[in-house]
Amino acid sequence: MPSHELDYPVFDVDNHMYETEEALTKFLPDEYKGVVRYVELDGRTKIAIKGRISEYIPNPTFTKVAAPGAQEEYFKVGNPDGKTRRELMGKAIVAPPAFREPGPRVELMDELGIDRSLMWPTLASLIEERMSDDPVATHAVVHALNEWMHETWTFNFEDRIFATPVITLPIVEKAIEELEWVLDRGAKVILIRPAPVPGFGGPRSFALPEFDPFWKAVQDADILVGMHASDSGYTRYTNEWEGIRDEFTPFEGGSGFQAICGAGGRAINDTISSAIGHGMLTRFPKIRIAPVENGSGWVRPLISRMEGGYRFSPHEFEEDPVEVFKRCIFVHPFHEDDPKGLADLIGVDNVLFGSDFPHPEGLADPLSFVDELDEFSEADKAKIMGGNLATLMGIDNHVKV
Repeated sequence: MPSHELDYPVFDVDNHMYETEEALTKFLPDEYKGVVRYVELDGRTKIAIKGRISEYIPNPTFTKVAAPGAQEEYFKVGNPDGKTRRELMGKAIVAPPAFREPGPRVELMDELGIDRSLMWPTLASLIEERMSDDPVATHAVVHALNEWMHETWTFNFEDRIFATPVITLPIVEKAIEELEWVLDRGAKVILIRPAPVPGFGGPRSFALPEFDPFWKAVQDADILVGMHASDSGYTRYTNEWEGIRDEFTPFEGGSGFQAICGAGGRAINDTISSAIGHGMLTRFPKIRIAPVENGSGWVRPLISRMEGGYRFSPHEFEEDPVEVFKRCIFVHPFHEDDPKGLADLIGVDNVLFGSDFPHPEGLADPLSFVDELDEFSEADKAKIMGGNLATLMGIDNHVKV
């Protein structure tokens, strides 16, 4: 039974699937078969991208995973006892079918009290950064993943689970083709990495006019753009300070410097700054972006900087950037964040509930998030716990499933 009895539907913006080993390879054309491989190293299965073994996800088979919510207390209260990462993660569990298949997942959602959810891939977050030197192959691998996702999960399972196909942007024409492909198969949301876009001539922002044909297609389709936390390539900046060269390995140890800096919301901060500052969200004002699993600690500093930028350089903007943010950006705070402060800053209609289930840093009991909403009215709780997301996606969410 769900832990809470709620009178309104719950629509979780942040649920995850664990991909199978064939997710990136089953539909990959023969000419790209060697781009993604699973290899054995010291008795463990690893994933290799273009011949280079990645440690980004230590167990890419997901046969065993950390228990849901294993780090929940850590993110709420910190680590006063100085536990190791292994101690914080606790004992691994065998991934049940509900983490890999939509039918069992709906049954689990019923047990948890979740009426609907967006379903983000997990392994997908390593693809684009590790293939940034090969735009053509990147498009091929992303499409193969989307084919697998559609076959296994569909993009709309029983109006309860909405899997999030990936759109990669290096070649604009191919991005538009991919968008059309997922729309034809019922996609209600798309996933775009919050990062500069790699290309033949180097990286650049997706908000530059070069990408306007893509964003016009997105606006015309009236589809929600999810920007889930990923490997956005920002490790290169901390590595320069550390004097090392390595990939992003979020599940390994670091240093005091990394503990202070970390990602720090820099990727999503820069992403939204570009979408607004480069005018993309003014040229396409009906686009709606949901930064997911980025928390909300970055929002207040960004709003402050936008206010300052507009005050001192109004001629650089076609409209008030803070108003653009409130019109187009919808934020999912972490369970350890301050949802009331966020709502006071950007409006309650722009706040979304997400549990990050079944990841260890999320909530083992997704509905416990409502305990963080004591300062809100019941009507506003209903908006945050599902109504706002349903409105963004054009889904009737007035009746519990």
